[in-house]
Amino acid sequence: MMLSEYMKFILTVLSLFFLFSCATNPDKIAATYVSPLKYRNYDDEQIILEMDYVGQRTSELYQRLKKKATGDKWQTGAGLLIFWPALFLLEGGDGPEAAEYGRLKGEYEALRQTAVQKKITMNSLPPSPEKIVEELKNKDKQK
Repeated sequence: MMLSEYMKFILTVLSLFFLFSCATNPDKIAATYVSPLKYRNYDDEQIILEMDYVGQRTSELYQRLKKKATGDKWQTGAGLLIFWPALFLLEGGDGPEAAEYGRLKGEYEALRQTAVQKKITMNSLPPSPEKIVEELKNKDKQK
């Protein structure tokens, strides 16, 4: 009886460890603060071009991070049900792409603030990373 309770405890601890070592869903990655002063000397065209680049790169990273997070969840679930030693092969954690994703979200916000200060019309700005991601989610739902 005592051995059974011990095994349940060990399995619970292992499950929690592997659950929290999975990649974070990109929707839950917060933006890193970037000062708008970084872009104060940019002209209108440079701000728009930079916002476009940041938006495109953010959407690329979002797709990669989402795929990684989903894969980790499936591997964890299958590993817990079928062969738990395979869980040790999971990479775990978020890695440099998640840090870059958070930084880019912060850069976009700093660029947006600079655009507002310079009175650039919002119609001339490229779509935000959130808008691009929302469109990707809608495309995925339609499939």
